[in-house]
Amino acid sequence: MTADFPDLRTKMVDNQIRTTDVTNVAVLDAFLAVPREEFVPAAWRDLAYIDEDIPLKPASAAGEPARYLMEPSPFAKLLQLASIQPGDHVLDIGAGTGYSAAVLSRIAGSVVAVESDSDLAAQAATRMVELGFNNVVIATTPMPEGDPSRAPYDVIVIEGAVDFVPDALFGQLKNGGRLVAVEGRGNAGIARFYMKDEGIVSGRGAFNLAVKELTGFSRVPQFQF
Repeated sequence: MTADFPDLRTKMVDNQIRTTDVTNVAVLDAFLAVPREEFVPAAWRDLAYIDEDIPLKPASAAGEPARYLMEPSPFAKLLQLASIQPGDHVLDIGAGTGYSAAVLSRIAGSVVAVESDSDLAAQAATRMVELGFNNVVIATTPMPEGDPSRAPYDVIVIEGAVDFVPDALFGQLKNGGRLVAVEGRGNAGIARFYMKDEGIVSGRGAFNLAVKELTGFSRVPQFQF
């Protein structure tokens, strides 16, 4: 039996996203427009619209954590928090296979999607071409470094839980630019909203949000006497 993906997409928006107080019309329309099933591994295609994180790549032998496609509701809440406007130039950190960049491309004017894993980045680039998301650039660079060559950005979205936001990313924000991230692990995670004004960055906690860890943003333990 073939899954009815358009129907599942509508149910995802109505039952998973709207019910968590996401009311921004542009955000809702973007989730309705992007075929999530095209961005998940083949084994997960029929389950693309479940309200869970979907594995994209297992943890590596070198200790890199597994990578996931963020479940729809937390991702939608982060995008609503960012207040993205139609002409905004957006930096997407942790693009994975490109779903987040595709959704952002339907809200913003242009998107630079950074992915440090070359396999995932290649998949994302292929999907952008095949599906016609022509206002997205995929950059294969270390995620904590962002992409200064295409800065400054109106909005930066970090696609996973981090211990901290690197100064390098704040430095790539325009004046008036916004950055959203989840700081902290598991149920201790807090979605934070940052804004840059006259070169000064200030932030506030917005709501609790539990999402998977994003590699490269862990604090190095410090030895203390």
